Amino acid sequence: MLTLLAALATPCPDLPAAWAAIARPFPGRVGAAVVCLETGAGASRRGGEAFRAQSIYKIPIAMAALRAAEGRRWPLGHPVKVTAADVVQGPFASPARDAWRTGRPDVPLDDLVRHAISVSDNTASDVLLRLAGGPAGVNAYTARLGLRGVVVATPLARFEPDRNTITPDAAAALLGKLWRGEGISPAGRTLLLDAMARCKTGPARIKGLLPPGTPVAHKTGTSGTWGGLTLATNDVGIVTLPDGRHLAVATFIADARADEPACERAIARMARAAWECWSGKR
Repeated sequence: MLTLLAALATPCPDLPAAWAAIARPFPGRVGAAVVCLETGAGASRRGGEAFRAQSIYKIPIAMAALRAAEGRRWPLGHPVKVTAADVVQGPFASPARDAWRTGRPDVPLDDLVRHAISVSDNTASDVLLRLAGGPAGVNAYTARLGLRGVVVATPLARFEPDRNTITPDAAAALLGKLWRGEGISPAGRTLLLDAMARCKTGPARIKGLLPPGTPVAHKTGTSGTWGGLTLATNDVGIVTLPDGRHLAVATFIADARADEPACERAIARMARAAWECWSGKR
């Protein structure tokens, strides 16, 4: 099912059809939402459906942790204790796990944010989740922001992918809150957007078919492929248009009988269609 946000103001009414043409033959569930942050015009496909958030949920975790730190009057460089018990084990690359294997007493708060967002480090994310008051603290924070459709249920140390979920509409709205500086200090906003701009993962997703050099501040979520099934391939971010306006773009693919590169190509096509819509360029 496709829903529209501010449909009358959407600059190209054929965007839903373009998205449908991409999604229809794809062997998986495809969701997306886009909002022009300056005007509020937007569109979404399966916008109210829950998708596995994977590491997308590190954005609300980081925002909630920064808000909690502000309440404690901590500067961004405040030292945070990371214990050996905080270190998340697993098969995925983790610079923090490798560097802090026995714990560290003085990891700067802003370094935790950069690790969690730019390289999607699970240990850094779980420490931020603890600082935010756990899943309940993050969910309370997003509720105060007026967001519906963001569910943080478990830390990555005992990850249950079906329980941490987000809808495309909620992801786009979350990006808008961040961009406008709602629920976060100016310094925290700058830190988080810079970390997203330096994101090392998913270069073939939202950025994949955009013109080289297009500014994109984004965060990916990835399940990997198991037995021919790719449970989740996600990317959400803020794209700067040639005229200086900004698009919040949220793309999700679930339960795909396709490998990760195929999922990434579909995401890139969805993002390109949105970019063409608002930029007027082909």
